[in-house]
Amino acid sequence: MAPTSPPAPVEVTYRNMRFLITHSPTSATLNKFIEELKKHGVTTIVRVCEATYDTALVEKEGIQVLDWPFDDGSSPSNQIVDDWLSLVHIKFREEPGCCIAVHCVAGLGRTPFIRQKRRGAFNSKQLLYLEKYRSKMRLRYKDSSGHRNNCCIQ
Repeated sequence: MAPTSPPAPVEVTYRNMRFLITHSPTSATLNKFIEELKKHGVTTIVRVCEATYDTALVEKEGIQVLDWPFDDGSSPSNQIVDDWLSLVHIKFREEPGCCIAVHCVAGLGRTPFIRQKRRGAFNSKQLLYLEKYRSKMRLRYKDSSGHRNNCCIQ
């Protein structure tokens, strides 16, 4: 059986927020990965899997890498959810127009994004977690008229 290539990166936009969902690069593909990040204006990467590359080259390009790993096929811890919501709240307020990249190994099982954008994105345990999740209403933004709105990105 021929090896399959990973799915192409997908940008997900919600209001004033942009997220790039991608697979984890290897040392051999890191330069192309960095080009893709720069093309999308990524300022922060959230790596939710084990390390497959040295972050030094990415950080040299001015892109912050956060390691928030959790097991493949499982749901993130409460701490990771809290950290995620804080990151999203701060980044899009302080750096309008920026993009946050999120990746696990294949860009399918652990990256939080809309299933329509990439088939096979969630397994049944993760769907159950999302069904039971109760928003803490920590992520708020003001729309163009100054009205405060609530949203939750999962």
